[in-house]
Amino acid sequence: MANENSATPAAIRTLIEGELATFLSAQKTYLESIGSELVPASDALSSFLLDGGKRLRPLFAYFGFIGAGGTHSQEVIRACASLELLQACALIHDDLMDGSDTRRGKPAIHKHFEKLHSNESAVGSSVGFGQAAAILLGDLALVYSDLALHQSGINNNLLPQVLAVHDEMRVELMAGQFLDIYEQTRSSHTVERALTIARYKSGKYTIERPLHFGASLATTDKDHLAQVTSHYSAYGLPLGEAFQLRDDLLGVFGDPELTGKPAGDDLREGKRTVLVAMAQESMSAADIKEFESQFGKPDLDAKGIATLRQIITDSGAPEHVETLITNLTNTATQALDTTAITTQARQVLEELAIIATKRNL
Repeated sequence: MANENSATPAAIRTLIEGELATFLSAQKTYLESIGSELVPASDALSSFLLDGGKRLRPLFAYFGFIGAGGTHSQEVIRACASLELLQACALIHDDLMDGSDTRRGKPAIHKHFEKLHSNESAVGSSVGFGQAAAILLGDLALVYSDLALHQSGINNNLLPQVLAVHDEMRVELMAGQFLDIYEQTRSSHTVERALTIARYKSGKYTIERPLHFGASLATTDKDHLAQVTSHYSAYGLPLGEAFQLRDDLLGVFGDPELTGKPAGDDLREGKRTVLVAMAQESMSAADIKEFESQFGKPDLDAKGIATLRQIITDSGAPEHVETLITNLTNTATQALDTTAITTQARQVLEELAIIATKRNL
């Protein structure tokens, strides 16, 4: 690559995936030296990380770094790649908590190990083994995210401020995940609470904090860093919410061939998203009764999914969510109109805004 600082997202994604493969190969060798019983664990985690994913968080981190005036290095690529390991932790645990059977068209980690246990006619509960394996592999991915960052080779003078962002991002992610499961236990639901969950569970750690993470890799100039991160927040927060809102729509109306999830998976799981909260605010009493009688049923069939989709559509909520996505995305891209962020990064961040909100996966 002749000029790394003019690299495209596709080129940087390739570099990130190369670093992930190298890191996971080294960890696989170590893990399997402990015991051959760990081969299925290392294989499953490597497959989960390398067989799919848009690498949005590392990309936002890298171009956040470029936007703050950073100059390309492989050490920075390694540091940014560590965020994909954090994402793996979140997805593995999220699938377990939601009871999702699939991820990217393949069995979720807990289902993979449940089947492995069953196929071996092993002693004990296959379900329990799968759940325990998913908890441990999610935890391992979280440990790996720290390890990859510490082994990245970035300047030690930068590490304290990078770690401060990294820690805050992880706290916010776990807080958002807890708010999400807590919301499922409530007897009433509001759009405001659903938006808060969307912001912390997904939006902040997908876009805003990775941008801050990247900026913290670029400079020790506190004033410059504060200025850049302020603009990144103005861009990243609304875009992060738009990102999650798109996810909400895909969870109900997405094509399984494109999403890698069964049709209407969020309806079976009973996810109290912004889309659902908006729909319920506009449903008739009869529709609310019908909706609540089927929403969250694990055995919901195609007919039931079609019924719930129609109720949501009739409420007008999908159109309202689409409008909100458009408005939030416009607000985000307008925040890029500043010389505090480099020209190349502004152009790429505009492109990434479209990728994040128009995606199918």
